[in-house]
Amino acid sequence: MHADSAIADAAGAGAGDTGRPVQGEPTTENGTDTPQTCANCHTSLLGPHCHQCGQPVKGLVRHFSSVIGDLFDTLLALDSRIWRTLVPLLLRPGYLTREYLDGRRVRYVSPVRLFIFLCLTTFFVMRLTTDWGTGLDTDKLTGNFAGAETVEEVERIRREALDGLDSAIVEGEDENVPGVVTGGLEVAREEVNRQADRRLAQLGGEAADAAPPADAGSVDEDAAVSGEPHWTSVEAFSPGLNEWLSTRLQRVDKNARLIREDPNLFREALFGAIPSMLLVLLPLFSLMLWVLYVFRRRLYMEHLIVALHSHAFLCLALLLVELLSEAEDWLAPGLVRSALGWAGALLVAWMPLYLLLMQKRVYGQGWGMTLFKYSLLGLLYSLLVGLATSITALATLASL
Repeated sequence: MHADSAIADAAGAGAGDTGRPVQGEPTTENGTDTPQTCANCHTSLLGPHCHQCGQPVKGLVRHFSSVIGDLFDTLLALDSRIWRTLVPLLLRPGYLTREYLDGRRVRYVSPVRLFIFLCLTTFFVMRLTTDWGTGLDTDKLTGNFAGAETVEEVERIRREALDGLDSAIVEGEDENVPGVVTGGLEVAREEVNRQADRRLAQLGGEAADAAPPADAGSVDEDAAVSGEPHWTSVEAFSPGLNEWLSTRLQRVDKNARLIREDPNLFREALFGAIPSMLLVLLPLFSLMLWVLYVFRRRLYMEHLIVALHSHAFLCLALLLVELLSEAEDWLAPGLVRSALGWAGALLVAWMPLYLLLMQKRVYGQGWGMTLFKYSLLGLLYSLLVGLATSITALATLASL
């Protein structure tokens, strides 16, 4: 019997049957498309990847719709995991982090992917929904004094312009418009008064014509165009570095004047730069956690998971607050609008409380030590965020 089997195997080999599939043509069973062996190393498959060489079963040579589906699944994890992740992320402080550190990871979206998805989505939505425009006609503010023929007409134009600017400043403060915009409106008030006084002097009024004072919003145009390094001259710096700084400051000044006319230019660029800023701050925040909990003998990567989940929560909360605010603006006054307003306020109050509870549950220290470290971490990180935001704003102004 053994001799007969050997003869049969030899006959099969002589007929071209080697007993294993040709490379690149995985074996299938019952005529299905499911491969049974790896096309690369011919190892029997036990899942979607070969456990011997790591090659995935699926390649790019398949239906385009299947490739697109896998792309969205890989980038955004838009499957049941997203709901199993977002609900505890919002309502259960520290739960996702504890699950991840305990090894239960496959049922949730990975922390890196979760943070990137929520961060990009949040600031993209905020770019679409927020408006920093003042709705002011700058030509009306600065161009009508030349046509005024009487002192009374000049004073009327001045009052109208200043009233409009004052209203815009108050509205900007109510809408939390950044100071770079409201500061520009203050400069515009000074410019209106200067032009009005200059026209009064030309008409023989009481105001004397005086040269406009030098300030951050009014610079010598000829000097800025000339390219001379008059903006900065630090003795410790080389001439090349002074010239480079001067060029950047000139660009910042030019763009600042453009932003006064259309603040949304700055909003678009700033919201586009914030995700990159947060990516830079994440490792620094993790380093702060590592220093504060150095005696807990935790790895740096564990603190990075905490940072990713906490920042992902903040992005999700900001996104919900923005959406609730937009919905509130669309609704007429009533019970539903009031409920949306209260929901937004509760979300804002939930943010610091959530982070405190998360820090307590993840690291497991007593309340006294947790409150001390939470306060110190909050203070230091707030200063770091403020500094990073200022640098990002200046870089944004210089790159518009």
